[in-house]
Amino acid sequence: MTKFSELNLNPKVLKAVEETGYETPTPIQEGAIPPALQGRDVLGIAQTGTGKTASFTLPMLSLLARGRARARMPRSLVLCPTRELAAQVAENFDTYSKHLKLTKALLIGGVSFKEQDQLIDKGVDVLIATPGRLLDHFERGKLILSDVKVMVVDEADRMLDMGFIPDIERIFGLTPFTRQTLFFSATMAPEIERITNTFLSAPERVEVARQATASETITQGVVKFKPSRRDRADSEKRKVLRALIDGEGETCTNAIIFCNRKTDVDICTKSLKKYGYNAAAIHGDLEQSQRTRTLESFRAGELTLLVASDVAARGLDIPSVSHVFNFDVPGHAEDYIHRIGRTGRAGREGKAITICNPRDEKSLDAVERLLQKSIPMLDNPIAKAAPVETVSEETTETEKPKKTRRSRSRKSSEAEQAEVTTTDAPIADNTDDSPKPRRSGGKYDKSSNQGKAAGMGDHLPRFIALSFEERMAS
Repeated sequence: MTKFSELNLNPKVLKAVEETGYETPTPIQEGAIPPALQGRDVLGIAQTGTGKTASFTLPMLSLLARGRARARMPRSLVLCPTRELAAQVAENFDTYSKHLKLTKALLIGGVSFKEQDQLIDKGVDVLIATPGRLLDHFERGKLILSDVKVMVVDEADRMLDMGFIPDIERIFGLTPFTRQTLFFSATMAPEIERITNTFLSAPERVEVARQATASETITQGVVKFKPSRRDRADSEKRKVLRALIDGEGETCTNAIIFCNRKTDVDICTKSLKKYGYNAAAIHGDLEQSQRTRTLESFRAGELTLLVASDVAARGLDIPSVSHVFNFDVPGHAEDYIHRIGRTGRAGREGKAITICNPRDEKSLDAVERLLQKSIPMLDNPIAKAAPVETVSEETTETEKPKKTRRSRSRKSSEAEQAEVTTTDAPIADNTDDSPKPRRSGGKYDKSSNQGKAAGMGDHLPRFIALSFEERMAS
């Protein structure tokens, strides 16, 4: 088996790798590092969690060990789709370059332009950026890309999903055609294939796993449930999620819960907190400082449940995530691979459970076609629960308390009692001044009144029964 010491890495880079405790490269690292060190373009395809970041970080540092960057002219460029992934790559560079005198800058949104400009003005060897913020600096005249010698595009298929492909093509045009290009992704869509054919020169294709495969260390399952009523679908779905978390017991040390929409992330987080779970949200609308604090808490073990949108699916490298819960089936089948790839990393075992309601079955079918296998079915944990309990538990969460109908029921019972009294009472002579029975809403009692009205009020006035002459006389 190949060891890092056999890959011809720079001695100072190799020393940093050994200090981290790694001795044997992963298949993607073993396949990508040698051609990258030779200066060749590389197209790397591997499932998430297999060490793609080190596959380009280690050869880049070895190639950049000699030389010095000039002001505003970075020597290498790494493009990432999300802030979290860019920050993760920056951490890898810090880890493996600690024995080298190389500088880096991280250009992401949510951070002051002034601080980033100061770093660029000093000159950086490694520039790590999201496409939008990189072009912002370029358009402001603060960045020159004509000296880029190595360019890396990480998670290229996610770039496609997020609409960054036009920006990527523009950035390629700003860099010299003599650059070395390293392309890494977990899946390879046709549009990505077109870009690689256009901008990569005779690349070394390194594919260590079939496209769109999940790690064998991840146990997958899907729970299908049908809500009792349409207006209760969301609340019942959240109850299924809580039951699944509770059902995993102590084996669920921490988990990432993925939702398709940012609003659902907030609602789901609020619901979990209400029921006593240690949960926090992360999505693109939150301030960068808040997102950073949340991720640090999750990594440190202070936070148990992280509710996230797909913005976090590609940017989290937390080796010890025990579970992934898909609150929603992802709209893009490829996102399922990246979501569940947050668990079962570095050879560890993990578990991924997906909740599917009837409207998500088409998306689930697309995921299974991509995986080329069926996901095992799991029992619905609340299927045997009484519907009344389901409603009463969730009423305070999503619905306003309904007005009690006790007073109305009492009135109804009184009316029924009055009707029975009226029906059973004998019909008095209309000329009698004695009290008449109360009417029962104008209903007819055919059995005792021959189809006539049961009554006309509390009593029948005497003058109604008088003839015209008797009325005039009185």
